[in-house]
Amino acid sequence: MIIVEKSWLKNNPYLHIVNKNDQQEKLPFIIFNHGFTSAKEHNLHYAYLLAEKGFRVILPEAIYHGEREQGLSENALYKHFWEIVIKTIHELNDYKEYYVNEGLADQEQIGLAGTSMGGIVTLGALTKYKWIKAAVSLMGMPAYEEYLHWQIEQMQKLGIGLSFTKEQIEEQLSFLRQFDLSLQPEKLGNRPLLFWHGKKDPIVPFHLTYQFYQSVKDDYEETPANLHFISDENADHKVSREGLQAAVSWLEKHLLT
Repeated sequence: MIIVEKSWLKNNPYLHIVNKNDQQEKLPFIIFNHGFTSAKEHNLHYAYLLAEKGFRVILPEAIYHGEREQGLSENALYKHFWEIVIKTIHELNDYKEYYVNEGLADQEQIGLAGTSMGGIVTLGALTKYKWIKAAVSLMGMPAYEEYLHWQIEQMQKLGIGLSFTKEQIEEQLSFLRQFDLSLQPEKLGNRPLLFWHGKKDPIVPFHLTYQFYQSVKDDYEETPANLHFISDENADHKVSREGLQAAVSWLEKHLLT
């Protein structure tokens, strides 16, 4: 039987999903991150399917989201986007350390995945954490600097006032570059990485993700099975059932076999 527990780590809520029979065992471990304006509960279907395969899964709550929300409007929240991404990346290590130190997660079988903002978090985390053994980005992208420029253009088109100066933007860019996988692809280290992205995505541009995939293909020449890109011709910013199943299969293949 698969169980879902609500827990807290450093006062931050998250969901823990695992097969009840294996609850106290050291297991392969997945952290799955939700998207912008979403919440941890919205990815329970991924967690359930992964737990059925034998993983221990946790679904963290990002700052300003779900139970950690602070009443911000979507426009106000958008201005905190990169703060949320970077804080989430830092918090990932807390979950990993806790479960490994408790003897509940096998540090040689840890995967990271996420949808949208959660995929962006996943790709940024690959620049920082060697303990990630396999990853899945669903509608995410690794080019932090390019995406920030794109976001600013979109905000201007929508008439959303920019509350920061050019100097502040440059400061933000300078800070984000350390997490930008497109600027340091060598940090992938041939680790298994799956992308799923809809070609009609209006939120996270398809081309930013696909051009990165194309740029690193040669790095995987000796391990081609470790890199895969699924593009959906008709999808916008919603993962298909094919994407869901592919994510589960990818993590099973690269962490359990």
